[in-house]
Order: sequence, then structure tokens, then C-alpha cells
Amino acid sequence: MTAPQAQKPKQIFFFVDNVKYETDQSTLTGAQIKARVPGLDPSFSLFLEGHGTEEDRQIGDDDSVSLEKDHGPLRFFTAPPATFGNP
Repeated sequence: MTAPQAQKPKQIFFFVDNVKYETDQSTLTGAQIKARVPGLDPSFSLFLEGHGTEEDRQIGDDDSVSLEKDHGPLRFFTAPPATFGNP
């Protein structure tokens, strides 16, 4: 008889600025997602791309995001802080 195989954690993947990242966690915070991007300025904002008619949604550092996919992997993008009124 063989020993039972250890179950590998399910790998979930997502994209940030068109770069693929993998995790075995089904939920991450905005800060955890940004921390995976090498060299990303922590002052940058993180946005979740909307599907279909949904608007893109800003994800705060403390916001939890479920990475379970309904329509394929989630896609995020980053943007520098807004500089309103500066020429």
C-alpha cells in the first residue's frame, strides 16, 4: 500500500499590469497584492478591472479581495497617485 499523497494547495492566479502572479490563498488584501509587484511604489493605487458593464474599482490597502474566478482570472492595474491641480 502506498502512503497517501499530500494534497497540494490549489494555485490561484491573477494579473497585475499584465504580469501573472500565483498564490495558494483565495483572498488577499490590496496591500498584499501590491507587495507582490517588484519595485512598485507603495503610494500607487490598485484597481480591479471591471467585467462587461462593471466599472473598474479601486482597491484600498486594507480591502480584502476574493481571487476566486467567475469569468477567468482577476486583472488588476496600478496607477500613480493623482496630482490634481498641479501643472
